[in-house]
Amino acid sequence: MGLMDMIRGEFIDIIEWLDDSRDTLVWRFPRHDNEIKMGAKLIVREGQAAVFVNEGKIADTFQAGTHTLSTQNMPVLTTLKSWPYGFESPFKAEVYFVNLRQFTDLKWGTQNPVIVRDSEFGMVRLRAFGAYAMRVTDPAKLLTELVGTDPQFRTEEVSDYLRQMIVSKLGTALATSGVSLLDLSAQQQNIGQRIAGVLSEDLSNLGITITNFIIENISVPPEVEEALDKRTQMGVVGDLDQYTKFQTAQAIEDAAQNPGGGGADGIGMGVGIAVGQQMAERLRPGGSSGPAAQQPAGQAAAPPPVPVQQWYLGVDGQQQGPFTGPDLPAKVSSGELSPQTLVWTAGMDNWQPAAEIAALAPVLSIAPPPLPPAAPGAPAAAPAPAATSDPAPDSAGSADAPSAPSAPGSGDAAAGGGSASDGQSSTAQ
Repeated sequence: MGLMDMIRGEFIDIIEWLDDSRDTLVWRFPRHDNEIKMGAKLIVREGQAAVFVNEGKIADTFQAGTHTLSTQNMPVLTTLKSWPYGFESPFKAEVYFVNLRQFTDLKWGTQNPVIVRDSEFGMVRLRAFGAYAMRVTDPAKLLTELVGTDPQFRTEEVSDYLRQMIVSKLGTALATSGVSLLDLSAQQQNIGQRIAGVLSEDLSNLGITITNFIIENISVPPEVEEALDKRTQMGVVGDLDQYTKFQTAQAIEDAAQNPGGGGADGIGMGVGIAVGQQMAERLRPGGSSGPAAQQPAGQAAAPPPVPVQQWYLGVDGQQQGPFTGPDLPAKVSSGELSPQTLVWTAGMDNWQPAAEIAALAPVLSIAPPPLPPAAPGAPAAAPAPAATSDPAPDSAGSADAPSAPSAPGSGDAAAGGGSASDGQSSTAQ
């Protein structure tokens, strides 16, 4: 400081601060040897506060307005009295201007992922970034705890400390929120307000409060993002078969966009093979397009099941069935299925008698035909099963009617029976 500045400082002056920066928190008014004269005018503008330090101690804090200072430093006379001290006044005073406006657009972010336990995905690593706003609420505490005698205290000198506090509180806030990873976007504002309240409480002893805390984004590592994207695609397209079609369509689109590429032919060939296999699977009887129909690579496809024809019977006006081919002989033996029984199977337009269905002819031929009617005047058969007698041969009807085959030895038994009868007759005579 030159001689004229030194002499000019001995007279009554005006103390004020016009801030031309956007990041200055505290600014000390420059004076020669920090001498503030008696009666100096202190002008404090809106959004500012002035802290008056006299003889090394905080004397008072001045709010917006014009103030007159009264200190132990007397203009001119003080300097003349300070000859024994080598022109240095033993009475020192300082004025610190504190910016009370909000400092916005202060950035924060997690340098390393924060590990939290998610209710749906288990252990996940989260990254987050955003912005916050701060304001000085107690100039005296800020001057005592952080500034000290710094002539110009900027936000960058405290932002690192605030960022560390934010990251430490963020993990706790996310872990205790009880919100799933997929629902964090809807709860970012609530989580930000909670973090702002916790930080303001911790910073109150420094004279600083967090007026706004914004979470711009909460993200996961790239590999987790890829897994979530795949899961989202699976949820959109549905089952695995639909996802395969989706991947095939994407490959076709990529190949169409690069017709001159060397891999276009290979992609087209692979897509053609895949589409052909899917079409063959659908055309195969009993084929399915679902995931259960997918066969592991290198294994031959199992043959389809043999189709089974099913029959329905109309018995006494009631529908019975379905019955398979092996079930029908039993129905014939029980009398439920006869040539006159109405039957129906898939492919028939209406019910038809069984005798008109060529496929049932072998089943109906298993049963013996009905007995021919007895001739008029023929004696009735003896009821006793032991007595055997040959019925008298009938004229025309008996000769043409077929007879059931007899068991082996029945002729001898009949002959023996005749001989015994003759013997009894001769004995009786």
